[in-house]
Parts: sequence; C-alpha cells; structure tokens
Amino acid sequence: MTTLLRVDASIRIDGSVSRALADSAEAAWRAEHPDGVVVRRDLGQHPIPSNVWPAVISAKMGFDAAPDADRAESAGALALAEDIVAEIKNADAVLLAVPLYNYGISQHVKTWMDVLLAEPELAADRPLAGKPIIFTLARGGGYGPGTPRDGWDHATPYLERIFGDVFGMNIRKAVAELTLASVTPAMAELVPASKIAEEEAHVSAREHAIAVAKELTGAAA
Repeated sequence: MTTLLRVDASIRIDGSVSRALADSAEAAWRAEHPDGVVVRRDLGQHPIPSNVWPAVISAKMGFDAAPDADRAESAGALALAEDIVAEIKNADAVLLAVPLYNYGISQHVKTWMDVLLAEPELAADRPLAGKPIIFTLARGGGYGPGTPRDGWDHATPYLERIFGDVFGMNIRKAVAELTLASVTPAMAELVPASKIAEEEAHVSAREHAIAVAKELTGAAA
C-alpha cells in the first residue's frame, strides 16, 4: 500500500482550476491504485500559521529566546513543522495543486516550502530524490513563449528549482492557462483557447497520475 500526499493551495473551492486538475489526477491515481492512501493538506483553506517557520529557524539556530508564556505556542509550532516534513518524507508520491497569484506563489505555499527548506536533511541527504511529484498549475493569463507576458510566471520556475534541483524529485506538470478568460471581458476572444487548454491539462493530469501509480505499483511488486 502506498501513499499520495495531496497539497492544495487555491483560496477557492468552487471554480478552482488547480483543484479540479488535482481531482482528475487523484481520481486516475485511485483507479489504478485503489488500495492506496491519500493524505491531504489544504494550504488555501488551512494556512500554516506565520509563527511556525520562525519557531523552526530559532530552534535550529539555537537562539530561541521566547518568553515562558510563548513556549507552549513555540512547541506547537515545532510539532506542526515536524508533521509537515514527515508528510512529504512518508509519501510515495506528491500531488501539488498551485494557482499563479500575482505572478508568483501565494504566501501559503511559500510558508509551507520554507518549513520544508528549514529541515537540512531534505536538501543535504535528499531523502526525496527520485520521488514523483505532479504539479497541477493554473494561470489566469497566457505566459508561454511569444506571449506579452512570457517570463512573468515566477511560480513554476521556483517550484521546479526547489522540488527538482534542491530536493531532487521527479517532476511532472499539468498546466491550464487563460483560466480567467471566462470572467474577464477583455479576454473574451480567448475563451475557446482557454477551454482547450483546460481540457488538455485534465488529460495531462490523468496521464501523469496513471504513470505514477503504475510506477509505484511496480516498485511495490
């Protein structure tokens, strides 16, 4: 039996494209791997408290100077950080659903990643190396080569840098662009293209999940 860690980051539930893509990936993974377990962390609905990362850094650097009244809160923050690190270490695969907000990742995702990066083992010993991670990404506009905002997507390169280059994970991506076309009058002519992009992203999400599930099943056999 294997474990999929699903992490959602959208502040929306209904209408969230990144969540919908992750739903497609999860459904395909479950169909191939019905005995698997899905562990969820919803950063959009349940953000990591802002005190967690400072508490971890202070503890690891040895300069925790919290007043006695704050020590219980600090201990809780450290316990949460341990859970966050354990989740990704114990998972056999990761599904990360992230929308592009203001040309980058949201503070919720950054806080989660900062907690992971505060654990030296993940970068030094690289226990996550080779582990599959699927990104389901949603971008409100168009950011591909030749578009006016080519290069404005600062989220995807950062995610790739940390999870690929630092942690050594095996990245797969399903990306939907132009997701705001249907609600933005100035983008009305792009609605057909946005629908095609989203449909293709769902296909890609399912294909990646099936491939990962088969890889895990083979590894477990």
